[in-house]
Amino acid sequence: MKRAAAVIPVRYQSSRFPGKPLALILGKPMIQMVYDGVRKARLVDRIIVATDDERIREAAKSFGAEAVLTSGVHNSGTERAAEVAQIIDNKIIINVQGDEPLVTGGLVDSLVEALQDEDLQMASLMAKVYDLDLLANPNINKVVTDQEGFALYFSRAPVPYQASDFFYQHIGIYGYRRDFLVDFAKMKPSRLERLERLEQLRALENGYRIKMVEARHPTLSVDTPGDIIKVEEFLRKKGHA
Repeated sequence: MKRAAAVIPVRYQSSRFPGKPLALILGKPMIQMVYDGVRKARLVDRIIVATDDERIREAAKSFGAEAVLTSGVHNSGTERAAEVAQIIDNKIIINVQGDEPLVTGGLVDSLVEALQDEDLQMASLMAKVYDLDLLANPNINKVVTDQEGFALYFSRAPVPYQASDFFYQHIGIYGYRRDFLVDFAKMKPSRLERLERLEQLRALENGYRIKMVEARHPTLSVDTPGDIIKVEEFLRKKGHA
């Protein structure tokens, strides 16, 4: 089985939460929690923290992570991951956003397993949500798929319209074939991508398919300081405190 490299792209500046990667969750920097989760993956043989900030690089090195400084002009984590992809040998790259402190090795491995199919260029994760009150929340990204599990569309809007049982929440962890990732980062932002502010729509608008792998439950990503509290409450309930 082909193994993967995982890239964790992080930047210090954030309009809603400056310094987010170094924010403490139960006393541990968030970037370390992400790294520790990815490190449990069986099918990953290299993990690289990619950042444009020396403070984050030093923090990553302090807990034993491989960390590299990347360009400061990247517009997205995908572009940052693509820069790193050009200097490593692995044919499969897993892009784990640095604001996913509850990522698990199992989630990462599921994407590596999907990309053993060499016809696939890109894969991502989704999970069923039964709380339909969340369907209209624009901060929760939704995805609808075809009968083979390939994404038809991603949206911040309520899709599918009038869902009465559940909807699929998109989990922002991606797997790519390395050469595709490099090419994808060079594509111009697409119309729907700009409207929805969802970068993965660029792939769909350019005619590429995204295989969606179902996870057992959604993760909790961190966008604002208030999300730290939610993650800590979740971890305490799970006995991590």
